[in-house]
Amino acid sequence: MSNVLHPHALSDSQHFIELAKNVLDIEAEAVARLKTRIGEPFMQALRIILGTKGRVVVTGMGKSGHVAGKIAATLASTGTPAFFVHPAEASHGDLGMITDQDVVIAISYSGTSNEILAILPMLKRRGAKVIAMTGKPASALAMEADVHLDVAVEREACPLELAPTASTTATLALGDALAMALLDARGFRSEDFALHHPGGALGRRLLVHVADIMRKGERLPRTAPDALLPQAIVEMTAKGIGMTIVVDANDKLLGIFTDGDLRRVLEKHDHIKTLRVGDVMTKNPRTIAPEKLAAEAARMLEENPMGGRLVVADREGRLVGALTFHDLLAEGVV
Repeated sequence: MSNVLHPHALSDSQHFIELAKNVLDIEAEAVARLKTRIGEPFMQALRIILGTKGRVVVTGMGKSGHVAGKIAATLASTGTPAFFVHPAEASHGDLGMITDQDVVIAISYSGTSNEILAILPMLKRRGAKVIAMTGKPASALAMEADVHLDVAVEREACPLELAPTASTTATLALGDALAMALLDARGFRSEDFALHHPGGALGRRLLVHVADIMRKGERLPRTAPDALLPQAIVEMTAKGIGMTIVVDANDKLLGIFTDGDLRRVLEKHDHIKTLRVGDVMTKNPRTIAPEKLAAEAARMLEENPMGGRLVVADREGRLVGALTFHDLLAEGVV
């Protein structure tokens, strides 16, 4: 590979900025043009996949293979069992992974990939349905497939018109469109998505419930309404979340007393030792149920910080816990 710099030196910033914008324009146009082709062939592909008792096998060579792998991963994570098979490896034994109950999505922009055409007769003989994604409707792959999805683009974004760019972007976008249509048709929910993504921050946001991470028992600050203010302050200090929760003898939630409430009391009263917390508490605080997702608690705190804490109460209005923004951070929910 030559190390000689292109006539446009790196100092020519405007040239490269315009080139990058042009690439984005070409690829955006390629994706937008796909909208005119979403019709009966797309619906046929959707019906075939929904009707299969097997899995979706996605295959492709080179850059199309990388796109195929991503499409397979998106399908698998959104409720459609799918996996990628390399077409060259299929000719050397991996074809045994494909059954007559499966659907094969074969990706080749030219529609003439030798590795795919080599296994096409065996796929047809086996009885597997074939959905082709090509840019050439008259190609051998498109003609032999049960359904053809047209991903043709007017031009590639590569200045040399060589590297697959707009075509791979269009193929990937159509694969996403198919996956999202399948997700909707299956009634796939966020809870289902979480079961496919138990690891990392995404899984934590979707799977963790308030009851899993809330403070409870001895960690929970609670005060009776007739307690004197100094007692409430001691409880607040001991439990370290900047508030105490005011409850009756049956743990029925009556209100909260926060460090903000304390500042307001000090502004209005010279003597606080004889004040009772029930007289100066904040009534009807916002609460969350223990069975709610922790992600919902995070949303409530982001929309209305409330000092970065929430009271957790059951359906009868009894205190069961408390949750702080720091608790959500520690669990990887935010």
